[in-house]
Amino acid sequence: MAIDGETGALTGTKDKDYNVIWFVEACLSNVLRLQVYIQDAEREGDTELAEFFRKAQAESRKGAEQGKQLLRSRLGSGT
Repeated sequence: MAIDGETGALTGTKDKDYNVIWFVEACLSNVLRLQVYIQDAEREGDTELAEFFRKAQAESRKGAEQGKQLLRSRLGSGT
């Protein structure tokens, strides 16, 4: 499958900023979903699984923050 320079052939959207916005939203959504999984694991007393999900949640937060920083630099906003 060929991919053009801005991934528009796959996504139907040639706006690279839109793709970063989607990524940030997906990361933040994942943070929320993982919170439910953490609570489920804790309720079952599975501390190993809860810790696993906490680490994954931290990585999703990190991805969201990196995406927000990239958007700030591309959009020229200080906030």
